[in-house]
Amino acid sequence: MGILSLLLLLPLLGAILIALLPRGRQRLIRGLALVASGATGLLAWSLLGRFQTGTAGLQFAEWVEWNPRLGSAYSVGLDGFSFPMVLLATLLCFIALLASSSIRERVKGYYALMLLLESAMLGVFMAQDWSLFYVFWELTLIPLLFLIGRWGGARRQQAALNFVLYTMGGSVFMLIGLLVAFDATPGHSFAMTDLATAGRLLPEHTQVLIFLGLLVGFGVKMPIFPLHGWLPLAHVEAPSPVSILLSGILLKMGAYGLIRAADMLPAAVMALQGLLAALALFSLIYGGLLAWRQTDLKRMIAYSSVSHMGVVLLGIAALNTAGLTGAMMQMVAHGLVAGSLFLLIGLLYERTHTRDINHYSSLVQTTPRFAFFTVLAFIGAVGMPGTAGFVAELHALIGGFERWGWLMLLLSLGVLISAAYAIRTVGRLFTGPVRSQMREVQDLRPAEMLSAGVLSAGILLLGVFPSSTLNLMGASVAQLSALFAAH
Repeated sequence: MGILSLLLLLPLLGAILIALLPRGRQRLIRGLALVASGATGLLAWSLLGRFQTGTAGLQFAEWVEWNPRLGSAYSVGLDGFSFPMVLLATLLCFIALLASSSIRERVKGYYALMLLLESAMLGVFMAQDWSLFYVFWELTLIPLLFLIGRWGGARRQQAALNFVLYTMGGSVFMLIGLLVAFDATPGHSFAMTDLATAGRLLPEHTQVLIFLGLLVGFGVKMPIFPLHGWLPLAHVEAPSPVSILLSGILLKMGAYGLIRAADMLPAAVMALQGLLAALALFSLIYGGLLAWRQTDLKRMIAYSSVSHMGVVLLGIAALNTAGLTGAMMQMVAHGLVAGSLFLLIGLLYERTHTRDINHYSSLVQTTPRFAFFTVLAFIGAVGMPGTAGFVAELHALIGGFERWGWLMLLLSLGVLISAAYAIRTVGRLFTGPVRSQMREVQDLRPAEMLSAGVLSAGILLLGVFPSSTLNLMGASVAQLSALFAAH
């Protein structure tokens, strides 16, 4: 068995073992879930030393013919686009499970579904066959439907239904686009390399039609305006550990898919470059303004994700080395920042049972450790120098300026809006007189500090020492940007 297959099977094996355990063994169930996810993370991160950063091609590749009549295969591999996402996914999945100690009902089903979700997300990033990619893409829906619908808040059923309908609706367009691409290629193969080779030879109008279908499917998941309607309600009603995965990883699946689609249909992306940039800038500012208006902390972070993913789309739309590097770095940076914020706000909600920003004040006096990590996360969200967000936004800004010039002042406006609501939130949470109902709020426990500390360390380390991450994705980014330079 190949190492990537083992990476996929470890969480799945953990889910199966949990399903076989008796319901009353809650500590054993939680421990087994942490061991399975931790082992998956250790295996993924152990590949860092063997990954060749100077190579743009696939590494650790595995291929087994699946259905020769359909031209599909079990094909997995890692490159500079997928490997950072796999590392991020394994880290955030472990953090989410570590933060799930408040789950006391139907524990067995919860942890089994979380591990199933981890396996499906890893499959999306490792798949090198579009049919396999689509299977894993749809597989993520099943655990999320139950995780939101069974363990969510008061409106959990509506949130779960919204999420599934939006995502399945987008998936229909994505499937049609993939089938048209499959039919238009002479080899009739779903392999990403084969479809990319054939797709680049298609007429521009055919490429545009296929790409628009994929854009709807991936745009729902990112999400970009106006396909973002499911996001705020899903984030608010989902359990906080599930929100960590929703914002930290699930949104990145859409951006990752868009990068793969751009590699397959370069003429279409060039033709729609202006549309993508317009959607990106509008999402960036629109998401920031809506986040500014929110009093519900989880809803605010949800809308800020729309804004931050606008930066990712802008970097992709730039189609140059700086822009694509900025997009990939923003995906990693936002995963760490959003994961940290949802973790901390979720822990605060468990203690106070309110997410309304107006109910808090001067928490710095009662919960100094919580205040430290929350301020650090908001600094990362703004993209201050010394954080991963700064490196990402700087690259996106440079890439956008090379392509569109002074229009990138709109990106700067989006950064200012994010700074405005971050400063307002920090002020409301940590300054002013101590409210009587907030005097007894418990500060972060050791395990919670460990989770927040790991994510905060990632935000700072990637901001101060970004070269290792940039080298990880550099060869693949250079290869893709050269494809557009040729056009």
